[in-house]
This record gives sequence, C-alpha cells and structure tokens, in this order.
Amino acid sequence: MRITSTSCICPVLVCLCFVQRCYGAAHHGSIKVTRNQTKHIEGETEVHHRPKRGWVWNQFFVLEEHMGPDPQYVGKLHSNSDKGDGSVKYILTGEGAGTIFIIDDTTGDIHSTKSLDREQKTHYVLHAQAIDRRTNKPLEPESEFIIKVQDINDNAPKFTDGPYIVTVPEMSEMGTSVLQVTATDADDPTYGNSARVVYSILQGQPYFSVDPKTGVIRTALHNMDREAREHYSVVIQAKDMAGQVGGLSGSTTVNITLTDVNDNPPRFPQKHYQLYVPESAQVGSAVGKIKANDADTGSNADMKYTIINGDGAGVFSISTDKETREGILSLKKPLNYEKKKSYTLNIEGANTHLDFRFSHLGPFKDVTMLKVIVGDVDEPPLFTMPSYVMEVYENAKIGTPVGTVTAHDPDAANSLVRYFIDHNTEEDRYFTIDASTGTIKTAKIFDREETPWYNITVAASEIDNPELVSHVPVGVRILDVNDNPPELARDYDVVVCENSKPGQTKPLENQVIQTITATDKDNSANGARFHFSLDEGLSLNPNFTLRNNEDNTASILTRRRRYSRTTQDTYYLPVLISDGGVPPLSSSSTLTIRVCACERDGRVRTCHAEAFLSSAGLSTGALIAILLCIVILLAIVVLFITLRRSKKEPLIISEEDVRENVVTYDDEGGGEEDTEAFDITALRNPSAAEELKYRRDVRPEVKPLSRHHPSSSLDSIDVQEFLNQRLAEADLDPSVPPYDSLQTYAYEGHRSEAGSISSLDSATTHSDQDYNYLGDWGPEFKKLAELYGEIEPERTT
Repeated sequence: MRITSTSCICPVLVCLCFVQRCYGAAHHGSIKVTRNQTKHIEGETEVHHRPKRGWVWNQFFVLEEHMGPDPQYVGKLHSNSDKGDGSVKYILTGEGAGTIFIIDDTTGDIHSTKSLDREQKTHYVLHAQAIDRRTNKPLEPESEFIIKVQDINDNAPKFTDGPYIVTVPEMSEMGTSVLQVTATDADDPTYGNSARVVYSILQGQPYFSVDPKTGVIRTALHNMDREAREHYSVVIQAKDMAGQVGGLSGSTTVNITLTDVNDNPPRFPQKHYQLYVPESAQVGSAVGKIKANDADTGSNADMKYTIINGDGAGVFSISTDKETREGILSLKKPLNYEKKKSYTLNIEGANTHLDFRFSHLGPFKDVTMLKVIVGDVDEPPLFTMPSYVMEVYENAKIGTPVGTVTAHDPDAANSLVRYFIDHNTEEDRYFTIDASTGTIKTAKIFDREETPWYNITVAASEIDNPELVSHVPVGVRILDVNDNPPELARDYDVVVCENSKPGQTKPLENQVIQTITATDKDNSANGARFHFSLDEGLSLNPNFTLRNNEDNTASILTRRRRYSRTTQDTYYLPVLISDGGVPPLSSSSTLTIRVCACERDGRVRTCHAEAFLSSAGLSTGALIAILLCIVILLAIVVLFITLRRSKKEPLIISEEDVRENVVTYDDEGGGEEDTEAFDITALRNPSAAEELKYRRDVRPEVKPLSRHHPSSSLDSIDVQEFLNQRLAEADLDPSVPPYDSLQTYAYEGHRSEAGSISSLDSATTHSDQDYNYLGDWGPEFKKLAELYGEIEPERTT
C-alpha cells in the first residue's frame, strides 16, 4: 500500500510541512506487499508460510488549531489491489471516524473536518480496511494506524502557584536564595521550542535577580537593612520559544519581606533624666518609667533594665515591662524629705537576645543617669509603733487606764496631734481616749470569760490640718481574776452494786466506784488546782467517803460491804470543791448514788425494782423455765378444748326420754343472723318446705329424685315417708361429706296452737325483761350489755 502524507495548506507552516513530507517519504513511502500465497513446487511437499499484509502504514500527522475554510488534508491510503478502476472501497473506523476524519472511499484520501487541540487530545487511533466494492469482501486484513495532532505554540507559560509571599533575613549575603518559581507551558515539550521557558525579572532590580533557566530568585545586594526598607515587590516573567521574538509569556508577583535580626543596639534618647517623687509615695508603688529605643522588633528588641550604681540603689528598684519594653521604677523604702532630698541612679538597658554575627555593631546596651527629686508634702502624724498591745484586769472599774499611744508630726512644723477612736465596731465603744495625751481608758466592766480580747483602732490627726489622719491598731487583752468557783465537769451517774451474788466474792468495802473531775471558767493561774472534800459541817457519812487524788480528781469509795435496794436505793453525797486562786473560791455539789443489781462480772443489770419472785431469790434462768412451763400448760388446755368441741354428740339424749319435744342442739353456729347454712323451717314442719332447697355452700352436680310435691299433698304426707324421701336424697347427693352423718328432723306436730318453745323465734317476741344490770357485772359482760342495750331501743321504737 502506498501512503501519502499530509499536504501543507497554511503558508506559514511550509517549513513544517516540508519536514513532515520528508519524514513521511522516509517512513511511509510506497510499500508493495504481495497477497498471502502458498507455493507448490514439484517434487516437494506443500509448505505453509506466515500470511503477509498487502498494505501497511504507521501514523499520520495533522496540525492543531487549523483555521482554513477547507478540510485539512491528512494523508492517503492506497492498496496494491487497487488498479484505479474503482473496484476497491476504503473504509475508515475508530476514534473520530466519520465526524472528525472522513475518507474518500475511492481514492483513500483522509481529511480533517474540525480544528483540533493537542492539549485536549494528542492522538487518535483508527482502523482502515480495503474491500471489494462488488462483493464487499475484504481485500486486505483490517489494520490500525494513529493520527497525531502536531503541536503549535498556542499556550503561554503560567505560574500556577502565584502570587508568592516569602521572607528572607535582613543583612543576608548577596546571592542568598529566596525562592524558586516554576512556570508550566501546556504545549508539547518534545516538539520544537513551544514549551521551552526562560525566566527574567521585570521589577525588583537591583535588589533581586532570577536564574533564567531554574527560576531561582536570589538577593542581588549586600546587607539589605530591614530598618531602611522592609517590603519588596518582585515581578518575574516566563517566556516560551526560549525567549525568542514571537514567543508567548506569563508573569507573577513575588512579595518579599525582610525579617528582623538583632543588628541594632538599644539607645536611650537622653543621657540625663530627672524624676520628681513625693515623700508620701507608698513602698512598692511605681514612681516612674524609662525606656531605651531599639530599632529591631520581636525578641530582638527584648530588653532588661538594671540599676548599676548610685546612692539610690537601695531605695529604688527597676523592672521591665515585657509588653511595652519600659523600665518601671518602684520604691523599695519610704522616702523622707527631711532626711534626704534627692537620689542619683545609673540605669542600664541591654538586649537579652544577642546575635554574635553582628557583635561588631555593638555593644548592645546603653546607660543613662536618672536623678530623683524627693518632694516635701504635709504628712499625717506618725505613731511610734506600728501596733499596740495593752492589758487590763477584768471587773476593773469604768475609767481604769489601759495604756497610752503616742504619735508626732513628721514634718518640720511639728504640729500638735489630736487622738480619737474610730467607732466603727461595737468594741470601739468599750473604750475612751484622751484627745491630748492618747491615754486609753475603760468604758465598761469586762468579763474575761465572756470576751478575753478586744481590737480597736486609734486615729491621730494634726490640729492644724485635721484631714491628715493616720491609724494604728490596738489590741486589749483582758486579764483574769479569780471570780468563778469550780464545779463538777459533768453530771455523774454513780452506781454501786447491791449484795454480792453467789460466786461474786470481791468485797465492796473501800472500793472506788467513781472518779470525778472539776472545771473552772478562770484560766490556769486562778483555777487549775482543785481540792475535793466532804462538807465538814455534816456528820460522818457511814455509807460513802471521798479521797482527794491530788491531781485535780477525786475518788468516791464505799464504806460498807453490802447495799440493798429494798432498804435504800438512792444515796446523796455532798462534795466541796475549791480552786487554787487568790483568793480561793469553792462550791458544793451533790452526787447521787444509786444501788443497782449487777451481773457476776460486775456489769450493771438494772436499777429498777424487780418482780416478787426475783426478790425472793429466783434467778433469771429459773423465771424463764417457769414461764415456759406455763405456756406449755396453756397450749395443752387449748388443744383439749378444741378436740372436745369437734366431737359430735347426738341431738336426742335417749330414745326413752319422755321430753320428745325438747331437742338438744350442740351446734354453735353463726348465730341468728347466719342463714347461709340451711333452712331451719324444714326441720320444724314439712309443709313449710314448698320446694327442695339445696345446700348453699356446695353446688350439687346431680338432680335429686323428686323436685316438686303438689301443694295439696303437703298436708296429708306421712312423716315416715318424708323422712325416707329425705334419706334417699341424702344418699344420692354427691355434695354431702364422704362419711355417714345423722340428719335429725324434729317435727312438733301439725300447727299446734301452743306454738314452738324453741328460742329460734325469740327475736320476734317481746319481753319486758330489763337488761341494764348487765352493765354492772364488769368488763367481761360489756359486749353482752351493749347487745341487749341495742335490742331494747329497737323494741321501743
């Protein structure tokens, strides 16, 4: 197949087209390949060879951004089978076939119908085939080829990361690298110089330079000073076509800031300063500020101030304010104009962060002299002491002197001073002060046990200038006098065990049963030593005695072996307590001693009166045994009564008993109000039962033999037949108990005019009986009296 490359259409690209044609002639010239054949040689066997193509090609080229009015010629396809008679048909398929690329099916010419952009798509892959136009059978196998879009310089370089912001230290060496910028060109870097970029500086000279190939920006001057100029704006240009005329270019801005280094020493604006400080300035307060200027910034301008010499080094101190970098002058000691009127200070300000590369620019410190002038002011009176502590005895008379405070005018005028007490609290009203002498006196009688200490505030002012006032705290301690007698420390519960029990052999005579102590509201000087004794005015106590232990305690001892609660259960022992104060005070207290029953180990069991059996000598175990026996006997009696009541007895005592109409009922039911068990009328008269009534507490499961009797036959029914009928019903009733029971029916005759003597209907009869006497029988008959008491009003009503 023969392949003809693209023809040049644009006159500007004549050179490129010429190169392309030469390239196509060299690589895509006319290639003739025979069809696939199998040769047969006589005398030899048939040999199969690898099939070969009849037409082969590699690639075509087409220029991008074609702006001509006609389609751009790409190339020509030609098959060896094509004799020029139009019998061969060329077919083109693949990317862009039919839309971007079209082919003349007769001649094989390929044209591009659209303007292509290499930056969007660099090449297209297509497939070509030659077929017989008459039979539509392929003459050649389908083959693949590529159409490449040939680049032209249609894209300018771009800085994708700009604009740039960068810093570089001041005073840097010339040629110090600042930043490397990079521009990108979308054109093909493998074809021509369309993507070959060269860098240049448009703005920023002579301070900075740029490498034309690498784009590295560097400093172009020595010792660029931040304090002279801090910010620079540098414009960098990137141009393709290796910087030749006609190339496209792009630019970006690089903002460069010089960072600070410590290359400037601090300097005081003046070598001499003067400061006025009044003598009334408070110790610790700031009295002035001073500052040394430093052209650097940040930590390079940090400074420390010190007082290096001068007569005021011990009176003043200086510190550094880190925010303002000022030296704060403070007062260490109070000033006194009358003693010293001025001070001289030498103050040094030095950088704290040094850069030794610039030490030749130093020294990085400066010194100035400060003269402090002390100003005279009218000061308030000054007390001789910062505080006072005074003492006065309690119970002292009103007007007793407590102490004296003294103040004077520190000024040269030495004005007279007036004293007074600030009555801000209630305690200040308990004292008075002499306005001229400062003597403090009592204004009330004090009790140390109530308040042992008072705090007051005394003020002093000049008579000539009352507005100048000074204050001093005064503490008054109330001294103790022995005015409180001692007393027992608490209410003691003294117990002594009565007669010894068996096994308790320890004698009670001269035994300590209680140790007592005392307290005194006075302090230790007037009440710490106590003496205990019995009242000498009373006769000798035969039961108990007291022993003083000489350690502010006393012991209560017994004087008998035996004590009995039946004889006396409480004893009273008067005790006299005296202190060691001057003069000594004493008080009398009475101890209550109880006689109690104790266990074998001496522990108190009870102090109350016991039962008779206990006093008779029975122990606790014996009492428990007796109570247990009583409980068992009561249980036996209750069980016996319960069993006897559960025993069934016949209602009729004897068959020969002549009292046939007297029926004995030994059934304690629910009373006359209980109508749920059975109907009693069926027992008295068969004719009263108009129909059979079932048990109300059990639900029957089967029907009885006979449900109804005619009312006409009730009067003539035989009693024997009635009883037999009831007996048969009872035998067949499944709801009856599973044991034999006797059902007795007491029939008293047919409607006797005398009536029944049973008490069942007694509630319907009237009686004139008076039951009020039941209320006099005691609480046992209270319920019965209430019942009959309720019946009488109902009958009356």
